Amino acid sequence: MPRALAEACSRHLESQIGTEPRALSLFEADAAGTGWQIEAYFACAEDAEDATRRLQAFPDAAGSTIIVEAVRQADWVRQSLEGLGPIRAGRFFIHGSHDRAARPCHAICIEIDAATAFGTGHHGSTRGCLLALDALLRNHEPKRVIDIGCGSGILAIAACRALRRRVLASDTDLEAVRITAANARLNGAAVGVVGAAGTTHPAIAAAGPYDLVMANILARPLVQLAPAFLRIMDIGGHLILSGLVTEQGEGVVSVYGALGFVLARRLDEEGGATLIMRRG
Repeated sequence: MPRALAEACSRHLESQIGTEPRALSLFEADAAGTGWQIEAYFACAEDAEDATRRLQAFPDAAGSTIIVEAVRQADWVRQSLEGLGPIRAGRFFIHGSHDRAARPCHAICIEIDAATAFGTGHHGSTRGCLLALDALLRNHEPKRVIDIGCGSGILAIAACRALRRRVLASDTDLEAVRITAANARLNGAAVGVVGAAGTTHPAIAAAGPYDLVMANILARPLVQLAPAFLRIMDIGGHLILSGLVTEQGEGVVSVYGALGFVLARRLDEEGGATLIMRRG
């Protein structure tokens, strides 16, 4: 049907109190954009049949084809997880619970399912941090490590598993704290996690100074946290910073450079930048 008619039918369906669709989408049905199609999902067959009758009685919809069919039962959570394949980042192999059989030998395998905290390894910034961590650990063995803004805990778990030592993690979101603790237990990682804004928690001060700080957040908080990172870091320690679009990399390097940090390496992944910086 033409777009104007499809939009009118959509409004008509949505205006029916009691039998309004749970979800409704409107999209092009052909490459030329001359034909449009509506898909509406209802709570039960009776609601779908009632909506069909109402649409058939709608004058503007005369002659339109209406198809009603049941949506098959499916494990939508399982299917969404299966859409996230495993990720390889240097020595790290990140996978969901559905890909346990694919775990390779001689890799650090970390199981992270999609949940309510950021970080499954599929985002370019997370993969960039894992690659940066892998590269850094080839020449350095930090003893005191913290992951600021840990999300799912993937970076803290990766550092703990690679170094075989306890790592601290923190996040302002208490749900992220819960998810990190659960993921650490699942992966046999000694990760202590606290709910904290920035670096102000007493546990963070007590465990420093750090020779590796990881922060996969955003450009603005990274800039704001620069002086705090300087205070909790040991001389010669390293930073892994990400959550930046490519264009923001130089600005963040400049801010940290003014505090005495030196850019050791930069990785660009999928439109984002990951920085490895060393405190001079």
